[in-house]
Amino acid sequence: LCTPPRPDGTADPAVLTAARECGVDRIYKLGGAQAVAAMAYGTESVPQVDKIFGPGNAWVTAAKTEVAADPAGAALDMPAGPSEVLVIADAAADPRAVALDLLSQAEHGVDSQVILVTTSEALADAADDEIAAALPDLPRRAIMEQSLAHARTVLVDDLEEALAVSNAYAPEHLIMQVDNARQWLDQIANAGSIFLGAYTPEAVGDYCSGTNHVLPTYGYARAYSGLSVTDFQKRMSVQELTADGVRNLQPTVSTLARLEGLDAHARAVEVRIERLDEQDA
Repeated sequence: LCTPPRPDGTADPAVLTAARECGVDRIYKLGGAQAVAAMAYGTESVPQVDKIFGPGNAWVTAAKTEVAADPAGAALDMPAGPSEVLVIADAAADPRAVALDLLSQAEHGVDSQVILVTTSEALADAADDEIAAALPDLPRRAIMEQSLAHARTVLVDDLEEALAVSNAYAPEHLIMQVDNARQWLDQIANAGSIFLGAYTPEAVGDYCSGTNHVLPTYGYARAYSGLSVTDFQKRMSVQELTADGVRNLQPTVSTLARLEGLDAHARAVEVRIERLDEQDA
């Protein structure tokens, strides 16, 4: 486990406690792109690894992508960069809850992206007012203001159009603050994690309601799922044919191999059939 040191050079006790609970016994005070490079190629003190897990900022994502493209480097779990949230809200949504859902992502970093898609202009205006009211009391106000500078509100005619916008964007987090949110679940095609209804803020997913919170960003939810146990595993296929089995499959292999112009593939099967025929003679 690599974790960036605090200003005094020590590791965060909360991280150390979580690592101990998980049985992690090798911890390196190292973060960012430097940690990615150290793990991918190894150093005198950090062993080389086969695969690197964990989200980070744009520099971490760039570093993971670089080492994953290098045969001598390390594989990555998924492209995971700055945090994103897309909130779909109808006229019945609580504007204060919508505002704080947006702010809770904006406080992650200046490059976080927050999007509100709503069928109600009144709700959009009320959420803007609630954001303005909440900002002065929040310690990370300066960060949030920079993030909100590139936030967007999208007005749509109906929830079908809202979901079309969301599926095209493929957000890391999708919050559905609409009546009967579950009825729309089948129309959601692309999202890292989905939060249904008025009582399901994304913040609970960050800390306790999901199996993990390493999720695809940058629109990669169109192709990737959230991190799971299977990402720490790999699979191998095993084949073993009997004499009858290779006889049964030989015509298929020979036909397909020669269609591709790969005669040695065909002959690798046929020579075995010839040997079997000799034994049977």
